[in-house]
Amino acid sequence: MDAQPADALAQLSDALASRVAAASGLVVAVRPAGGRPRSFTLWRDGVAVGSEQVLLDAESYEATLPGGATVPARLAGRDPGTNVVALRLEGAAPGTALPPPAEPRAGALALALGSDGAGGATARLGLVRETGPAWHSQAGGRIDRRVILDVRLGSGDEGGPVLDGSGALLGLSTLGPRRRVLVIPVATVERVLGPLLERGAVARGWLGVSLQPVAVPEALRAAAGADAGLMVLGLADGAPAAAAGVMPGDILVALDGRPVARARALAERLGPDSVGQTMELRLLRAGAAMALPVTVAARPAR
Repeated sequence: MDAQPADALAQLSDALASRVAAASGLVVAVRPAGGRPRSFTLWRDGVAVGSEQVLLDAESYEATLPGGATVPARLAGRDPGTNVVALRLEGAAPGTALPPPAEPRAGALALALGSDGAGGATARLGLVRETGPAWHSQAGGRIDRRVILDVRLGSGDEGGPVLDGSGALLGLSTLGPRRRVLVIPVATVERVLGPLLERGAVARGWLGVSLQPVAVPEALRAAAGADAGLMVLGLADGAPAAAAGVMPGDILVALDGRPVARARALAERLGPDSVGQTMELRLLRAGAAMALPVTVAARPAR
């Protein structure tokens, strides 16, 4: 009697379940005292990482490990720029190491894992909707790859591991603008984790200004050398921009000779290497162009 052909759907189902099982040892639930559990990913021995924007500040945390054991956890560092937060966990080691990811491709399958809050893992299947090059967040953090998923996350899933179809770890899940599900890539987590564990933060440049994009009046565009800029709405007390002589109503058009028509373009220039540097601000004030030197400071902790 001829052998029956394998059921392709059953094979796919089994393969997906195996991928989830292999990665479930990375998923933990973290909750502040009296708070709701949030999904985190065991990254190194005694270190878990997750989505910074969902973890409330607290004096102490507890983590539920795979299998249900609960251990104390403490905050190691936060980086709003890349939306990564790191915790130290007592007696926690990662499960089976996952293979490094291949280049993500639009249309490929992706699995977003989370914690069920009691030591088990949840899973959601979707597609890689879009990929792109490195980009900067509004808070100035560099994300090494744009990966957007066509999947929905539950309220406690954000911050769990994201796998590709082969079971490789793409990074952490997080919610971006318009509740799109983004991936914080492995390379980004690795880059910021050292400073978070050593110093509790990632130093980034700060001028201490609140800004609003504006069009430069046509009569002033020749003097400004730009069609658009950023109007200064306010200045933090003692901030570098205030010390340099920037005033509300000024229109910032360039930083060190490079146009800054968007706040994100300015944030890109104020990375970790900018701290302590003296840069030139080119701006418009009362219809006249002027330049001011400013020494970039480190962004204060929130």
